[in-house]
Amino acid sequence: MLKILVTDKLAQEGLDLLEGMDDVELTVKTGVSEDELAAMIGEYDGLIIRSGTQVTAKVLENSGKLRGIARAGVGVDNVDIPEATQKGIVVMNTPDGNTISAAEHTIALMTSLSRHVVDGCNTMREGKWDRKKFMGTQLMGKTLGVIGLGRIGMAVALRAIGLEMNIIAFDPLAAPETASEAGITIIDDVEEVIKQADYLTLHVPVTDQTRGLINAERIAMMKPNARIINVARGPVIVEDDLYAALKENKIAGAALDVFAVEPPENRGFEGLSNCIVTPHLGASTEEAQIEVAVDAAKELVDALRDTQMRNAVNVPGLDKSLPEIIKQYKNLAERLGMVISSITPGKVQQVQVTYRGDIAKQDTSAVTTSSLVGLLQQHFETNVNVVNAPSLAKERGISIDETKNSDIKDYSSTLSIRVVTDSADRCITGTIYGQGSLRIVGVDDYALEMTPEGSVIFVFNNDKPGVIGHVGTICGKHNINIGTMGVGRVKDENRALLAIDTDAMPPQEAIDELNAQDFVNSVYVCDLP
Repeated sequence: MLKILVTDKLAQEGLDLLEGMDDVELTVKTGVSEDELAAMIGEYDGLIIRSGTQVTAKVLENSGKLRGIARAGVGVDNVDIPEATQKGIVVMNTPDGNTISAAEHTIALMTSLSRHVVDGCNTMREGKWDRKKFMGTQLMGKTLGVIGLGRIGMAVALRAIGLEMNIIAFDPLAAPETASEAGITIIDDVEEVIKQADYLTLHVPVTDQTRGLINAERIAMMKPNARIINVARGPVIVEDDLYAALKENKIAGAALDVFAVEPPENRGFEGLSNCIVTPHLGASTEEAQIEVAVDAAKELVDALRDTQMRNAVNVPGLDKSLPEIIKQYKNLAERLGMVISSITPGKVQQVQVTYRGDIAKQDTSAVTTSSLVGLLQQHFETNVNVVNAPSLAKERGISIDETKNSDIKDYSSTLSIRVVTDSADRCITGTIYGQGSLRIVGVDDYALEMTPEGSVIFVFNNDKPGVIGHVGTICGKHNINIGTMGVGRVKDENRALLAIDTDAMPPQEAIDELNAQDFVNSVYVCDLP
């Protein structure tokens, strides 16, 4: 009998599903304190929570037979993931439950913004009747720009097609194969989407690449009659820049459901007649709450029955049965994936993982999956792991090929990851020394050696005297402490690469100054654990 504890309010449909299972004994006890939960948690096989319960290290200290935690919702910041992993407890979330609700809220905000629904309603409540003041604009025939064609972005696009809008889209990875079939025009340049859109809707997570995506410079590219809708995450917009643009009527309007800080610190948007604001209502529907409750119940029971595991955020740390060499190469693969993702511009189209030497004689499927985890994770707000990485890649139309050659060349074993995008073709090679020392030994045709950890600056440059000195001077000027520096050259072609290991992430001013040097071709920064 599986004993499952629910400690937050859950939709009745989720509870009914659990109560109807012959092998489940359900206990619902909401409002428990940390001490109370810590005292009882070891008696249960599984726990279902929402945002209210804090599953701390103290709660998990005596976790007993607890094997799974399901969060009815996306965020798992109220769970101590490292402690759960250490205890062998799988933590799952339900990222799909709010897809339709968020998509419909996006459409609702877009139509309300176009037809002055909020202001019209407010004046009616004041006893006024002013039709001329609220002349609107129709959606049919207008161009909707969608940034991010994940599940929600795609759902918005499909609904807008039903409104006879023209859909253009950019995705920082690759668009789903079904996009073009549905009539969505994929554009490879995000700024081109921004320029063409009459309505711009954002559906990307907050990452280093998307934070501040919409700023003063890009708002200035928009049509004067354009409107922005954000039901994704607040930090993807520089709020001060948007506020200034709306106040000065540089664009026609905006509708915001999310903010950089919630509740928002910048309360000026409520006072603008060309802006609609709602208090993060994207997932606030009865149907969404039912779906996440049902999803959480199904996921947890399937995991406890050992029949299927979905949306686990910490599975990579639970693979204790793998051979030691595979564990080591999984770690290397994930780091190589993170590096090549950071230094390869464009939308990923193809990934090729090549094993050479002794490692090629092993079952390397887990290693290949880990390379995808590293490659994809910076593009998603929720954790990418070995469970969802293959499906996420397939969903985005990314093909993965694995090749093996057991012949030994320069090293006893090597792992290479090649990534082909719409604008680049790049390869990175790594190996493992001695007792598990991870090394990068090549990038493209540059032979160099470095340890893949910490903050690394990659400087692709012309091979000429004084480059190392100039780069070192700039780093010193910006208080960047250099740990090690790997140098690779292609002498006959006057090309070189510097890989600089630093103590901390370099400031943007330093990167800008490096990019401004006449000997520099491109600069990339990668922050590794």
